[in-house]
Amino acid sequence: MNRRISRTTGIDYPLLVVALLLSAFGVAMVYSAGQVDIRAAAVESLWKKQLVWLTVGLTVTWVISKSSVRLIEWSAWPVYLLSLGLLLFTALFGSGAGTAESTSGWLTIGGVRLGQPAELAKVSVVLMLAKVLSSMRNTPRSLLDLWVPLLVVAVPWLLILAQRDLGTAIVYIGICFVMLFWAGAPWQLLIMLASPGVSLVLAFSTGVWGAWFLILLALVFWYRPYLVEGVLLVVVNVVMGVVAPLVWDGMDLYRRNRVLVFLDPQYDPKNAGYQVLQSQYAIGSGGITGKGFTLGTQKRLGFLPEHQTDFIFAVVGEELGFIGVTIALSLFLALFYRCTRVAQRGNEAFSGLVAIGLAAGWFVHVVVNVGMTLNLMPITGIPLPFFSYGGSFMLMCWLSVALLLRISSEGRGQADGLGL
Repeated sequence: MNRRISRTTGIDYPLLVVALLLSAFGVAMVYSAGQVDIRAAAVESLWKKQLVWLTVGLTVTWVISKSSVRLIEWSAWPVYLLSLGLLLFTALFGSGAGTAESTSGWLTIGGVRLGQPAELAKVSVVLMLAKVLSSMRNTPRSLLDLWVPLLVVAVPWLLILAQRDLGTAIVYIGICFVMLFWAGAPWQLLIMLASPGVSLVLAFSTGVWGAWFLILLALVFWYRPYLVEGVLLVVVNVVMGVVAPLVWDGMDLYRRNRVLVFLDPQYDPKNAGYQVLQSQYAIGSGGITGKGFTLGTQKRLGFLPEHQTDFIFAVVGEELGFIGVTIALSLFLALFYRCTRVAQRGNEAFSGLVAIGLAAGWFVHVVVNVGMTLNLMPITGIPLPFFSYGGSFMLMCWLSVALLLRISSEGRGQADGLGL
């Protein structure tokens, strides 16, 4: 299906239509999530609130469509500093909710949860990181060249970790690496940058960690970083391998059980493993065509926890089956493809980096959320874009769409035929 971006308005209709379809699909599934046989009053009206937030998001989109990319770039610093302030306040006084009950990522005043500042911070980090990377005169070739971009991400990332929100912290890492790659950082450099984290994860097995360490040594000799960088990199990876058992021993029981359940859901089927087992049962029982819209039994009988938020994809699988899941994932693929085209067509580096950064954030959300419903990822309490119930998340999704539409309208080849 080929569409054209309007010559007169500059609206990227393919992007707008895909986002609207995802939102409509999401509101419908939130409505279905409210159709339960027990405790219906708690969730039956959530779809109306979601629709209100969608309307607010569309209004924000219209307002930003009247701005310019220059104004967006200028706003990077103020929005970034505002986000840091909100994150700091939330780390000190925030609260948890749902599958993220153990975190403190919600801004709560007077007992009322107002939203998650981490959502705004994702957008602000993308804008600030794009501003920094686009201002660099040379392509990053060493770890030392990356200290400023990494600092931009590290400050909010540490504040997110202070809120004990590992799932959201993972999104920031994904955004950082994708934007660095888009800015021209060599893949070898990015692997070396990620190596301490990889060593920490792989240290559960001496043999696996040893094989990884040999691969890292070969990469260091091949890429030939500065001597100090190379030595420091090797030392840090050794330290990560040594401290990994200490990190595991120091991990609280709640998070340790989540890791063990990821490796074996039957480890604690009535407690930590309950959510993922019920999610797998729901998706598996949907078959090809599903049980029918609003008719999912795992959901209706209350067996599927948090089915309106983090596990809403399981509702899609149970009620709409393989066909519904395929449609949902196809729409997300269309969204990612469209974002990539917008990034490629940007008039300047800043525009392209913003577009690819926003797409990276959505991509990590989709992969982690869908993965945790299938037990391909640990449960982290991370929502599904445009689907999961949540006002601040829906608003930030449409803020991202608004930025993409603005960038696309000022990009090269506005009138070129661009299909999905």
